Amino acid sequence: MSLINRKIFSAAVSALMACGASAAGLADHSLPSAPSYDAPGTFSWAGAYAGLHGGVASSKFNPFNNDRAPAVGAQVGYNFEAGPAVFGAELEGSYMNNEVRVPGGKVENRFRGAAKAKAGLGFDRTFVYGTAGVTTTDFEGRRPLFGSAKWKSGLDSWKQGYLFGGGVEHAFSGGVSAKIEYDYVINNAVPTPSGGVSSGSDLNDSVIKAGLNFRF
Repeated sequence: MSLINRKIFSAAVSALMACGASAAGLADHSLPSAPSYDAPGTFSWAGAYAGLHGGVASSKFNPFNNDRAPAVGAQVGYNFEAGPAVFGAELEGSYMNNEVRVPGGKVENRFRGAAKAKAGLGFDRTFVYGTAGVTTTDFEGRRPLFGSAKWKSGLDSWKQGYLFGGGVEHAFSGGVSAKIEYDYVINNAVPTPSGGVSSGSDLNDSVIKAGLNFRF
């Protein structure tokens, strides 16, 4: 091969290699970036709420016995969170009109207020908790009129007591949650009528209720 032909061949090979390198540089062989994905967050129980409740109250451990009375009311509260733990405080008011027979008459507990502490675990949208607090209940003593089926009003007083219980609450969309709760209320030495004189009775009761809370 002549010297001129060698130079022409070398120039052609160099040009082809340069074109290949340029094409390789322009080609994009990188994988497309994966689309970003944000995992759904865990439901938060923290914040304020208000709601209504209804259920039954009874002086016996089983609140569904024949001596039960309706219990309706409302509640407001606030929850805090620390990891899966949930802590809260709640104020509750109820109307019950529950009657308890005592020696010499009977006692009606009509209105009750409670200040409660709550603590438990949140399993995403389900909250399992225990509760304890203090109560104040309006009691009215009654005794039968002589020779009559009617009752005469006696002592009317507010009595402080204590509450222990627990429940489970589940949250739905729209800031609404539903709960069911059992409370055992201790009222010691409540003034009661007995032979026309005042005496004291321990009037404890069980309350089971369902309710709705609205979070804001």
